Amino acid sequence: MKFKPLHDRVVVQRLEEEQKTKGGIIIPDTAAEKPQTGKVIAVGPGARGEDGKLQPMGVKAGDKVLFGKWSGTEVKIDGEELLIMKESDIMGILS
Repeated sequence: MKFKPLHDRVVVQRLEEEQKTKGGIIIPDTAAEKPQTGKVIAVGPGARGEDGKLQPMGVKAGDKVLFGKWSGTEVKIDGEELLIMKESDIMGILS
């Protein structure tokens, strides 16, 4: 199934972080926090401004981004867990 987000929404796939502390302690999945970094899978065309013009998106597919802890809505598409969030929930692009 293909999914195309609307307006200023972005589809993000969480990037798995290492489940070990600096001291070498392995953190079990049940105690680990969900990562706040992800890869942009798809972006909408952008939001319409008050003047009716389309505002371009600041992120594109393939960007590695940082987002808020409680950002987005978790969905499962084709068995893959993804997040759908507004562009404003993204804090920045990681390089």
